[in-house]
Amino acid sequence: MSLKARQQNILKLQAAKAAVDLIRPKLSSDSIVGVGTGSTANCFIDALAEIKNHFDAAVASSQSSAERLSQLGIKVLELNAVNEVLVYVDGADEVDPNRALIKGGGGALTREKIVAASAQEFICIVDESKLVDMLGKFPLPVEVIPMARGLVARDLTAMGGQPILRSGFSTDNGNLILDVREFLIPDPAAAETAINNLVGCVCNGIFAAQAADQVIVARPDGVTLL
Repeated sequence: MSLKARQQNILKLQAAKAAVDLIRPKLSSDSIVGVGTGSTANCFIDALAEIKNHFDAAVASSQSSAERLSQLGIKVLELNAVNEVLVYVDGADEVDPNRALIKGGGGALTREKIVAASAQEFICIVDESKLVDMLGKFPLPVEVIPMARGLVARDLTAMGGQPILRSGFSTDNGNLILDVREFLIPDPAAAETAINNLVGCVCNGIFAAQAADQVIVARPDGVTLL
């Protein structure tokens, strides 16, 4: 692992621990915590295990996160089995100044958006490298029905993007991911709606309608809130 990667991992851990410190006072014996997917979310899961007796259970946005939670002794429930999710904590691939996000680098964007929408509060945890002035440098993930792959790709091309099929990957929902490159997003809410309206699109990785309520940003000189 490179020095840069090690330093980034340290920042992810700092952000994850800060999230646990932030949510701990809000937890009760019947609280349900929503948990995201990816390397930063994994750091949060590990930190969350240290306070697993402070809440009832977790809802995971992916099978991989559910497995990690279970291995650490945290009860995992299906979203349909709970009435309310107190807080959802997850990472992001990009964060703009208005806390709109690009998510889905790990391919779990649809389930992430569902759990985020179910939670009273959405807390995003990132290191400072994920902050951008405008979304779009990171390729935008779009989940599509397999038979609509070509149709959606053509529509995304007409919108100015360069969609590339994520090779050898299928989502937990059994669908495909198109990663859209060269697609700057000056109006995240409008772009999110337009792409979601494409026939054959399941969901896209812009989180504007469901933007983060708080963003914890880890920097070398400490942790800040956006």
